[in-house]
Formats: sequence, structure tokens, C-alpha cells
Amino acid sequence: MAEEARAEVPTRTLVEGMVRADGTIDAGELYAVAGELGMTDQQVRLCVKRMAADGLLVQEGRGRRAVLRETEHARRSAEPEVGFVRHMYAQDAGLAPWDGRWHLVAFAVPESARTARDALREALVRLGGAAVQGGVYVSANDWEPYVEAEADRLGVRDNVTLLTTTDLRIAGDDDPAALARRLWPLDDLAEGHRRLAALAADRLARLTATGPGGAPSRVEHLAIAVELAAGFTRATAPDPLLPPELLPRPWPGAEARALTADCWRLLRRAERRASEPGPRFFRRYDEVMAEITGEPRTS
Repeated sequence: MAEEARAEVPTRTLVEGMVRADGTIDAGELYAVAGELGMTDQQVRLCVKRMAADGLLVQEGRGRRAVLRETEHARRSAEPEVGFVRHMYAQDAGLAPWDGRWHLVAFAVPESARTARDALREALVRLGGAAVQGGVYVSANDWEPYVEAEADRLGVRDNVTLLTTTDLRIAGDDDPAALARRLWPLDDLAEGHRRLAALAADRLARLTATGPGGAPSRVEHLAIAVELAAGFTRATAPDPLLPPELLPRPWPGAEARALTADCWRLLRRAERRASEPGPRFFRRYDEVMAEITGEPRTS
């Protein structure tokens, strides 16, 4: 595999991606996929050791014959954000049109709760918000339930105000597309999606190759799945999932997600044919991926 693609998969992402539906990882398979991605055994060993020290994994046995078991703590922290994946594909399909409303959050958390205040800011950005001015953030999506959940978790619900408007003006500008360009780094987001599209297009060619090399092996399938999962997360995590009405056309995110779904469809078929259990993330996103790809569920 290309050196650039190898470097884009963190070792921990590989380990987490290799967890099977029963919460275990076959160490032999883990090291084989790591090698396919250009990682050394030492990298994997150190990562497993760190995750064990953090209470995320328990190792039974040694070396490539070991079985790694995910702890309850790790399972609780690994819940997927399936709703966001479903929403982004619904937007691409024209099934989630924008209603023209901006959703704003204003907060005034005292200095005595600085840690909670900083965590709230980080959560709002993670949820796709952009700062309008100090203590005021905006989103184009219905994010109120998520914001309230974060405010409750941080104990600052009484310091948060929620409101919506169809008349947002910043420095006298009220054009929605212009406001989106002002508030979010669209050029950077587009470039991230182009990288994902290039990765997915290359992996799709490998998955459909019929030349002398034949179809990819199980290890190669797993390596491609981990690469795509890492690339997809890297491109979509900072994406505020703005409605298509606010984005430049054509928007590379739609192409990147379509190519990724094409790869996922082929990988899901291979996973169903395999006699060995596949990665758990196939099942975590099983329902939404079945909707997107038109493939039957794997369970």
C-alpha cells in the first residue's frame, strides 16, 4: 500500500477497528493487518500495552496466539454516532432539506467553572457549531438535544440559552451561503473530503480488481476496512454537516461518502462470506449501512 495511506491510520485506530462482535481481537490477525498497513509489531505491542494500562483491554496469552478482550469501560466509550452517519447520507440524497433556521446557543459560565466552560466550547465545535462571538455559537442543524445533554453532563444547564432564528446577520451580511463561508473553514473541509474520495476510489479499484492478482485476501479486506474507517472519521469528524443549500456545488463530501459506501458494500459482502467473525464496526453501523448500500444486514 502507498506509504501516505499507511501513515494515515493511527495504531490505536487499527486496534479498535479489529474488535469483533464478541468484544475480542485475534492477535494473530491484528498483527497481520498491521503488517499490511506498514506498521511494525513493536508499534502494535506498545499500543496494546497502553490500552491495557488504561483499562481498555485485557490480554490472554502471548504474542500472535493471544486473545485481547475489550473491557466494559471500553465498550461504553465506543458507542457509534449512527444518527450523524444517517443524517449525512440523507443530506446527500436530498432527503434532509434545510428549513432556513439557524440554531444558536448562548452561555455565560462563570470563571469558577472554567473547566466546564472550556469543555462546553469544545463540545459545541464537535457538534458542528461555529462561534459567532464570545459565548454565542451557531449551527444550521437541530442540535438542541445534543447541546442540552452536554450541558447536563457538565452541570451548566442553568447557564445555557437556546434559540432559533431565520434572520441571522453578521457584519451586515445575511446571505446564508456567505455566512456559512464566513463561519466554517469550507476550503479545509473540502480538501479533507477530497483526500477521502481519493482513498476510497483507490480501494474501490482494488476491491473490484479481476487481474492476475485476484481478489484481495481476508487480511487485505480488513486492512482496507480499517483504512476507510480511519479516513472516513478524519474527513467527517470536523464536518459540521451543513445542509447542501449552504455549500459550494459540487461539494466533494457527497462524492467521498458515495465512494466510501460503494467500498463498504463490497466489504460487507466479503464479511458475510467469511467463516471468521468480522470487525464489530460492521455491525455497529449495520442498519444504516444496509440502508445506504442496499445490501442486506449482516446479522
